[in-house]
Amino acid sequence: MEIGEQREDGILVLRPVGRINNDSSPDFQTRLLAWVDSNDAVVIDLGSVEYISSAGLRALMMASRRAKARGGRIAVAALSPLVNEVFTISRFDQVVQVFDTAADARAAMHSART
Repeated sequence: MEIGEQREDGILVLRPVGRINNDSSPDFQTRLLAWVDSNDAVVIDLGSVEYISSAGLRALMMASRRAKARGGRIAVAALSPLVNEVFTISRFDQVVQVFDTAADARAAMHSART
């Protein structure tokens, strides 16, 4: 799975591409947890993710828990209609903060720091 990585305004923004399913989620989870372990704030821009399965949601949940245990934060942004539907049905928007754009997520993380 391709995952773009860029630091924007001091916050790590990840941009996975494609499908996060049973095949790709182990790699996604391993890499996501490593990023969460080495960064206080991580935004996952899901704008180029076509689909996310329960395995992908599990990876996000584990990253959220790990970030909270370290005093860090993660957020997701730019959900496609299908991914947004999965988040809504699973109520995953109550597990991880969801923003319309990565810029909105970064702004919220900056304001939480002050």
